[in-house]
Amino acid sequence: MIEYNNLINDIIFTQTGNINSLNLFLFIIFSLLFSLAIDVIFGELPGKIHPVVIIGSIINFFRGLFIGFRNRISGILLVLCTCFVSSLILYIIYFICKFNIILLFIMFIILLSSSFSVKMLLETAISVENDLNDSLEKARKSVSYLVSRSTDELTESFIVSATIESMTENITDSYVAPIFYYFIFSIIIILNPIDNCLYLLLLVPILYRMFNTLDAMVGYTTDELKFIGYVPAKIDDILNFIPSRIAGLYVVISAYLLKLDGKNSFKIMMRDARNCPSPNSGYTMASAAGALNIRLVKKDTYILGDENKPIEVNDIEKAVNLSKLTIILFTITIILLLILVNVIL
Repeated sequence: MIEYNNLINDIIFTQTGNINSLNLFLFIIFSLLFSLAIDVIFGELPGKIHPVVIIGSIINFFRGLFIGFRNRISGILLVLCTCFVSSLILYIIYFICKFNIILLFIMFIILLSSSFSVKMLLETAISVENDLNDSLEKARKSVSYLVSRSTDELTESFIVSATIESMTENITDSYVAPIFYYFIFSIIIILNPIDNCLYLLLLVPILYRMFNTLDAMVGYTTDELKFIGYVPAKIDDILNFIPSRIAGLYVVISAYLLKLDGKNSFKIMMRDARNCPSPNSGYTMASAAGALNIRLVKKDTYILGDENKPIEVNDIEKAVNLSKLTIILFTITIILLLILVNVIL
């Protein structure tokens, strides 16, 4: 086993310890494919060892330290400290594993899979659809886990709307954004391999998930959080700016391929995406509303799309298929672009 592992290390790494460009490319591609397979087949890691849960605990610790500072410096300190501790923990894990390429690869794909959440994204929506077919009360309870609004008196149409909104909004931060940044940094290190490049490659999507978690935990305008949450919320908006628009366009393309209303999908995205308080969340929601020819409504907050037809329970299944294809097409694009870069080089 030791000889076999040494052989793999000789194949993967040069004598200087830097990874070969071809094998770096293969590592990047196979890591993405295996991590996606792990997520689709097995779903989330157990809560006690899930990086997002650990990051959440770190955030809570530093939030308790800095929330008393009634200015935006508290948010800066929260971001810096959470980033430092999270990066340090990841480096310790990487350092332990880097001497065995098999262990390194296993660790890498498991942690990379934790930076996105495809199975949970889709299955949660399907679960609400199943509950709706069972009873309205059951569906109200299940959709309450997805949205922050009160669900006690939601009608069937508003439950369907809330489910589609939640799922399509999260296409960006549950998959497209972390993989987008994984891709960007992959190109950087393929062009210029550096020491510990695999650690940095893994750190990028993990840090994106950290900023996303920070926004989810403190990025609110309540009196308690308006100071400490300001900086995390703005960073999350900046990080999602490009990925959300890319994701919206892929929803439009998927609508055409599924023979939904692709033309209307693009029209509604361009018209209604900015109706949402968030500068980014509306792009995938609006394009999905247009594709399905339905209106998505969050009372007193936004209206997306035209009510060309009544919203129905089976629209959830259509939205799930739309989200699936969006994720598949985006993944194919990333892989093809990585191959193209490697061929050119």
